[in-house]
Amino acid sequence: MRKFWRIIKRDYMPKSFEILKNGYSFDMLRRDTISGLTVSIVSLPLAMALAIASGLTPAQGLYTAIVAGFIIALFGGSRYQIGGPTGAFAVLVLEVLQGYGYSGLIAAMLLTGVILIVAGILKLGAYIKYIPYPVVIGFTAGIGLTLITTQIKDLFGMNVQNLPNDFVGKWGTYISNLDQSNLGAVFISFVSLALYIGIKKYAPKIPVYLAILIVTTLLVAIFNLPVDTIGSKYGELPKTLPAPSLPQMNLALFQNVFSASLTVAFLAAIESLLSAKVVDSMSGDAHNPNSELIGEGLANIGAAFFMGLPATGAIARTATNFRANAYSPVSGMLQSLFLLIFMFGLSSLVKYVPLPALALILVIIGWNMLNLDKMYGLLKSQAGDRYTLLVTVCLTVLVNLSAAIAVGFIMAAVIFMHRMSKEIELANMETMVRDVNTAVAQDLRDKKIIVIRVAGPLFFGVVSEISQFFKNIGMRPNVIIIRMGHVSMIDASGANLIVEFVEKMHKNNTKVIISNIKTQPKRILHQAFANAHIKLKDISTASNYDNAVKMAKRHVARQNKSSV
Repeated sequence: MRKFWRIIKRDYMPKSFEILKNGYSFDMLRRDTISGLTVSIVSLPLAMALAIASGLTPAQGLYTAIVAGFIIALFGGSRYQIGGPTGAFAVLVLEVLQGYGYSGLIAAMLLTGVILIVAGILKLGAYIKYIPYPVVIGFTAGIGLTLITTQIKDLFGMNVQNLPNDFVGKWGTYISNLDQSNLGAVFISFVSLALYIGIKKYAPKIPVYLAILIVTTLLVAIFNLPVDTIGSKYGELPKTLPAPSLPQMNLALFQNVFSASLTVAFLAAIESLLSAKVVDSMSGDAHNPNSELIGEGLANIGAAFFMGLPATGAIARTATNFRANAYSPVSGMLQSLFLLIFMFGLSSLVKYVPLPALALILVIIGWNMLNLDKMYGLLKSQAGDRYTLLVTVCLTVLVNLSAAIAVGFIMAAVIFMHRMSKEIELANMETMVRDVNTAVAQDLRDKKIIVIRVAGPLFFGVVSEISQFFKNIGMRPNVIIIRMGHVSMIDASGANLIVEFVEKMHKNNTKVIISNIKTQPKRILHQAFANAHIKLKDISTASNYDNAVKMAKRHVARQNKSSV
């Protein structure tokens, strides 16, 4: 039992438990209270806007920010993480809702939670760093572009029925119905954009999204502008959380949404761990990826019971939390409490918030997700990265996110293997002029000793090239020395190639000596030789090249002696 708790403490301890066990003072509470209030002001409009973008009600966005935000702060692995709905989920949630209804979304959230918890238990969080950069930028930009596309109707107040689901169809409909725009909605959108630019430039400390909602709501109320509002479309917000419940679901529904759950879990893991990594670089703290994934999983399950939508760590809100001088995850818990208070006290006022203002906020979020500077940098980089980025963006926009991630990964992997295959270097005595003295080389040739140098990764992508190189060895030598001091790694295909070469040389009565082999290649080759029943008499290893040459000469001398 003690060993079990030591493992929990070392690998899975939530950051809140880790910090609070050392004590918590009034000054720490003051810091967390101020930062929690600050973040709640930022989270309030975002939670409602992102829920609307996902095809749900503003109240469900607040439910998610309250419940999931509290659970992520309590059980997560980051000191400053703020959780809630994010733009990355909007498109995917909308697809699940259109395909399987709200019951399907809840089933997907429950599966997402389980997947994230299992990933955390299996310590898979550390592997997120291996996701190719062009793929991350590509699908994030694709989501941002899709998010912008979904908001054009509300942004211009278009009275469009039966809007197509596909990207191209939406834009075609927008362009053909541009004359149907509502001038009041266009005015509110213009004012919202002007406020955003002005506040960002001249008063950056003001919570810009909240300011946009307050000003535009007052304009709509005072001048009675004919624009859609939260109240006209969704009714008045409830004053409290709903009772925990789940809709009716069956096994077939879980099977249908499983692939979507994997994608949601993948996005949640990426965004939360990237957010934790970003704030770590700002604060100097270190997050625990295992407990972070577990916390994200619990949060999605919790949000499912309260009519929420998928949640994860939000980079902008997390950074705001740190800049507001938060001390511990208690700030994230207090953020949820403040949101609950706002929902109770302001629900009758929120119904006047104009939808064009929320649409403009979502367009800004989508624009920021495009990461145009990073995309531009990738477009100027190597062709493989450029093509991976473009394909991932196009598939995200035109097909779906799952296809984009899968194809992007495959492209990145193939391109990586191609690049690695170019790193392999093969040389024989004729080309190793820097390493082999002419007289020494001639002596080795006279004794029919061939030296081959292999450098770089020896994996399946270079097997054909090396195999052809081996086949081009003209004479039947007495000894072949394979210098592997610069072979960084070897996989099963590379090991099998060496095994086949050794077996072929053994049939020709040729001794094979491997020199300078590193730990990983040595381990893999040792196992491969054992599986092929290759005996030590058929192959030898030497710690360095000089020893390999001495061993080769002794072997030739013994052969000559036995033949006399």
